[in-house]
Amino acid sequence: MPDIPSQARVAVIGGGPAGLMAAEVLSQGGVSVALYDAMPSVGRKFLLAGKGGMNITHSEPALDFGKRYGARAAQVAPWLAGFDAQAVRDWIHGLGVDTFVGTSGRVFPTDMKAAPLLRAWLHRLREGGVQFHMRHRWLGWNGAALRFATPDGEHEAAFDAVILALGGASWARLGSDGAWVPLLQERSVPVAPLVPSNCGFDIDWSEHFSSRHAGAPLTTVAITAQGADGALHKRQGQFVITAGGVEGSLIYALSAELREQIAASGSATIWLDLVPDFSADKVFEEVTRPRGSRSMSSHLQSRLGIKGVKSGLLRECLSAAEFADTARLAQALKMLPVTLQRARPIDEAISSAGGVRFDALDANAMLRAVPGVFAAGEMVDWEAPTGGYLLTACFASGRAAGLGALAWLTRS
Repeated sequence: MPDIPSQARVAVIGGGPAGLMAAEVLSQGGVSVALYDAMPSVGRKFLLAGKGGMNITHSEPALDFGKRYGARAAQVAPWLAGFDAQAVRDWIHGLGVDTFVGTSGRVFPTDMKAAPLLRAWLHRLREGGVQFHMRHRWLGWNGAALRFATPDGEHEAAFDAVILALGGASWARLGSDGAWVPLLQERSVPVAPLVPSNCGFDIDWSEHFSSRHAGAPLTTVAITAQGADGALHKRQGQFVITAGGVEGSLIYALSAELREQIAASGSATIWLDLVPDFSADKVFEEVTRPRGSRSMSSHLQSRLGIKGVKSGLLRECLSAAEFADTARLAQALKMLPVTLQRARPIDEAISSAGGVRFDALDANAMLRAVPGVFAAGEMVDWEAPTGGYLLTACFASGRAAGLGALAWLTRS
């Protein structure tokens, strides 16, 4: 392979995990790297994601890990083959940050914080010669030159290769606003519409239920939902009732399927198992057990621990006649139907789906319509649940784009 030209210059646009990883690969490859970001500092979404504990990746087996990318598992697989969950941990350790595996299998820095990891990473990038240009919003091209809006007016610069890592369209206040979509479409790059992922959903709760239970967590619950394959799948976890719907990790894990159902049918139904630790036969036995003068609500609390928001959900989702029918009530405790009306707005979502279509990219992550320009991270059309899967694929895609750009620079 020919050597990289000694004066090669590459622009990385976007200072999130994918862009920073691309910049690291490029700087280690011996090229001059200029990283641009519209915000005053890099990694803002990365830092916010770490507020509750920096979940960096997941320790589950590679086969199960890969399935987390759903319909895009095959396309994401080459990224992960080059930089998998163990590689993420090794890379973090190389920054001087130790990690541990939590009880859920999620991997965290030992101090649970994002800021020390980001500081160590940025120090290494600066030591490697990466130049950072903050408050530079990409405006597209003027011929071969990149255009940027800066505090000092419009600025143009030309490069030998460009890596775009501009994020999706969630949390716009942190820089991911999807403003890049028309810029690429003008260059005939196919882009799938950006839609919310890892998001909450609207439910038309009654005012009575909403006023009493908004903010209430369901910590021991399971959800059955229809998957993309048409079959019913059950997951256990936790989520939260909101004033107008539901949100939380269990809901986020199902968001892709639920969003697609709503798009196809106008709504989606989930079935709640309010007592996942009890079998259906045991629930029926306890519900139909003689209760004497006690009310059914008191009986359910005594025998099955149903109280508070769970009791409220039964009253909200069942008619008075259904609640009085012990057989129907026992069934509902294991399969309570709840109808979701809409996904919450994309700017409230943890991440987004859609973006640059995979068929718009070659095997090196380069845009077929714009040679020398590469795409990485959440602006590409894939999605994953929370749990470290999002970050891992962002890192891995940034690395793949960086390697792709190096290969481009060495072309004969």
